[in-house]
Amino acid sequence: MLDDTIAEIRNLRVEFQTKDGPVLGVEDVSFEVRPGETVCVVGESGSGKSVSSLSLMRLVEYGGGKIAGGHLLFNRADGEQIDLAETPASLMRTIRGNEIGMIFQEPMTALNPVFTVGRQLTEGLRLHKKLSRKEAQARALELLRQVRIPEPERRLTQYPHELSGGMRQRVVIAMALACEPRLLIADEPTTALDVTIQAEILALMDRLKRETGTAVMFITHDMAVVAQMADRVVVMFRGNKVEEGAVEEIFANPKHDYTRALLAAVPRLGEMSGTDYPRPMRLLGQGDKQADPILGTGEPLLEVRNLVTRFPVKGGMLRKTVANVHAVEDVSFTVNKGETLSLVGESGCGKSSVGRSLLRLVEPQSGEIRLAGKDVMAQTPDGLRNMRRDMQMIFQDPFASLNPQMRLMEQVAEPLRNFGIGSRSEMQDKVASLFDRVELPRSFLRRYPHELSGGQRQRIAIARALALNPSLIVADEAVSALDVSVQAQVLNLMMELQADLGLSYLFISHDMAVVERVSHHVGVMYLGRLVEIGPRRAVFENPQHPYTQALMQAVPVADPTLRKEEKDLNFKPIPSPIHPIGHEPEASKYQEVAPGHHVLITDCGY
Repeated sequence: MLDDTIAEIRNLRVEFQTKDGPVLGVEDVSFEVRPGETVCVVGESGSGKSVSSLSLMRLVEYGGGKIAGGHLLFNRADGEQIDLAETPASLMRTIRGNEIGMIFQEPMTALNPVFTVGRQLTEGLRLHKKLSRKEAQARALELLRQVRIPEPERRLTQYPHELSGGMRQRVVIAMALACEPRLLIADEPTTALDVTIQAEILALMDRLKRETGTAVMFITHDMAVVAQMADRVVVMFRGNKVEEGAVEEIFANPKHDYTRALLAAVPRLGEMSGTDYPRPMRLLGQGDKQADPILGTGEPLLEVRNLVTRFPVKGGMLRKTVANVHAVEDVSFTVNKGETLSLVGESGCGKSSVGRSLLRLVEPQSGEIRLAGKDVMAQTPDGLRNMRRDMQMIFQDPFASLNPQMRLMEQVAEPLRNFGIGSRSEMQDKVASLFDRVELPRSFLRRYPHELSGGQRQRIAIARALALNPSLIVADEAVSALDVSVQAQVLNLMMELQADLGLSYLFISHDMAVVERVSHHVGVMYLGRLVEIGPRRAVFENPQHPYTQALMQAVPVADPTLRKEEKDLNFKPIPSPIHPIGHEPEASKYQEVAPGHHVLITDCGY
């Protein structure tokens, strides 16, 4: 191991014991990380990239894994070199969180639900840095400001469940940065974040790396993030390293077939410029035939007018409503038959609340929602139940939306059973044909959700949403947690279903490249309001609202020659959406800048 290397993985082999014998998680993997360098480890789910990082932290043992061979060399701050694979548990406790920091992928499981954010942030500082309670509190506040959390003083006293997914992820990042580690391992740290916050977190990590010489091992499946962050790239496939090289070399001249397939599946911002209609991606190995564009009909299916959704904030001994969260404020749009309207914006901008309000999974305060001419707001519970046959939802987290105790066959058949559609054998035929539709083998019918990968689970969620032949599907971040190749397949599947069945989608996402690929129309949301809405081409190629322009500026591009500089990012802090009872904001007023392209002229705080 060279003196200028902070960590080196040498011939690592990790095994997991199962009922059917040992399974290899990683086989003979070697690479190193130097000070001030970012090494991105890329690959699909199950390729072994997270196993490599958990081995360095010696956490793989707590997940049923065993380091069966190889060395994990680490140069400590005092110059001592140790092999982490053989380090006693007591020494590992002083290294973890202090000299090696880790940002975990799933923020809800990385945070303790029974302790406040403040207590969890100060714990490592008091343990490793021996700070007093007051000093640790001040440092925690500074860290929350660094990761751009609004109202940081208030957040310190809150519990994880009171924060949005994006905010929780920022708290986890702040915890990992707290002790200024020599090596920072980031496992998919920006998967749950919006482009603006992602851009700032990446810039923050980049600045930290330059200022402190921290080495960063960055695990991701987002090739645009790799292009933005990496100095070197390690490509993994089925537990093996298949390619390693400088980031420019990997993107410009990939040698391995798998690397080429991975790069071909990346939707790139600007790919659809000059075209008016979405079309499925052309994936490697599918020939040169270009799919037909999806034209849509221009005939309205869903009409939303002046939608307002607010959530009460309780306080005091009697838990009275003391204020309201203005989640959706005076939003109007139309979704046409066979077309896709995408809603984009940051965490907490109200886009998911819009989707849930349409199905009345949350009750709107006011507004009008019409589906195929029928008034959704006027429906009785029975009427609403029948209307939901026409409106279905695909949720962000397929694991949370599937029942872990039911076989997949029963879960996809459940909507049919609920509405008494077909005999038992007809139901089985319908479910089998739905599995064919979403390209899952029929042998999966008897499996349980935990036996599938993330992408396969999301396909089950799509199959279940299609069971009742709906006319509208609300897809809430339906592909954000998937690997690029699986994401490309699922997006193509959704678009082919749209072309075949005439489906309409309300597509909620923060991934601008995906939105550009699938949309007919795009609405940009900020703090509960639509600040810009229009045809996809108009919004992407000629953004008018300053917030839309900042959003486009923040999107990382899958090309290392087009990296964003920190000075290019000019975001303002997001004001609080909480207002006292009786506060009535002014109505949304729009200016039409081109046919169908409307921009908000009411002051929305940006």
